[in-house]
Amino acid sequence: MNVYLAVILASLALSWLLGVLSNFLTTRAMTPEPPEEFADIYDAGGYADSQAYAKANMRFSNVADTASTLVSFAVILLGGFNWLDVAMRSLGYSPLITGLLYIGTLSLASYALSLPFEIYHTFVLENRFGFNKTTAGTFVADRVKGLVLTALLGGGLLAGVLFFFERTGDSAWLWCWGMASLFSLGLTYVAPTWILPLFNKFTPLEDGELRTALENYAAGADFELEGIFVMDGSKRSTKGNAFFTGFGRRKRIALFDTLIREQSPEEIRAVLAHEVGHSKRGHIRKRLLVGIVRTGAVFYLMSLFMDSPGLFAAFGMEQPSLYAGLVFFILLYTPLSLVLSVAGNYVSRKHEFEADEFAARTTGAPQAMVSALKKLSASNLSNLTPHPLTVWLDYSHPPVLARVRALNALS
Repeated sequence: MNVYLAVILASLALSWLLGVLSNFLTTRAMTPEPPEEFADIYDAGGYADSQAYAKANMRFSNVADTASTLVSFAVILLGGFNWLDVAMRSLGYSPLITGLLYIGTLSLASYALSLPFEIYHTFVLENRFGFNKTTAGTFVADRVKGLVLTALLGGGLLAGVLFFFERTGDSAWLWCWGMASLFSLGLTYVAPTWILPLFNKFTPLEDGELRTALENYAAGADFELEGIFVMDGSKRSTKGNAFFTGFGRRKRIALFDTLIREQSPEEIRAVLAHEVGHSKRGHIRKRLLVGIVRTGAVFYLMSLFMDSPGLFAAFGMEQPSLYAGLVFFILLYTPLSLVLSVAGNYVSRKHEFEADEFAARTTGAPQAMVSALKKLSASNLSNLTPHPLTVWLDYSHPPVLARVRALNALS
């Protein structure tokens, strides 16, 4: 068997197997009673609901991942990539336009296959547990906007990559690296004011006790904010959250309206302090830097493999092309991507602990952060006891129980 084909099929199978195994082990790790730290917030019925929700999501994940893996195997082994290439070439466009059509068609096909699962998850699974507030109109509007943005932004970036690999020879990966890095930085800068408002309404937090508490904290932490905004998260879900966007002088905090309804001013101040901690500890800069370095490494590896005859032979291609080589390299990159994802999640979890510690120290109230985390976990029906393999593979944040125990230790 072609060695490239063997690596790609094995990595797809391994990714599927790890997902199924981690879900099985997490199911086995569940206990009938909540951990003692959560006994004051979970009654028997609420904890049973959280476990039922976790199990339902894991069953859904197993079905969706199995379907995706089987389709990928079928398309690869039945020559689907070559069939599409022949169809696109027959249209008679330039290599650049043909490449955009080829990758665009693959992306749309993948999206169409995933759409029924998105619909089921939103309108059946999330509905069953009382989370979904998304209307059919909002769901459709979100997907249409997402497709348009992907076509404009993703299509433009892809066109640049194909152009540089076609025109700049051995230095193409450097040109692509520079372009992608500038694109990523620019997107981070404009997203808070131009892109996110396309999907949600952001309104300045009204004057009052909460705004005063948050502004006083930010001033005391020497943290300059462009603004504190309330996002209409309840438009789609009952789940609460908060996030930090932008950099430089365009830093802003967004609080879900659901979070504000459920948490006290002291608890929300702790949540803000956690987000400020990410900035003060340099996590955001580190993530940007690591992302830029990783992007460069990916483009360099791409330049080594994407024109390999063996790679095209693995997919039964009649003619090699830059655009098909790019797609095949992404599939070949799967095992390395899994390793880097695991490493990235480990660093991210470490950063979350550091941000929790920063919040506890600068507010002087670690129990406020504990209370906020416990309320969020209860309202979101979070799984408190995921298996270590699941955490290792999928968790960018530590399990909430580990965070609560770390904060209690600080107290």
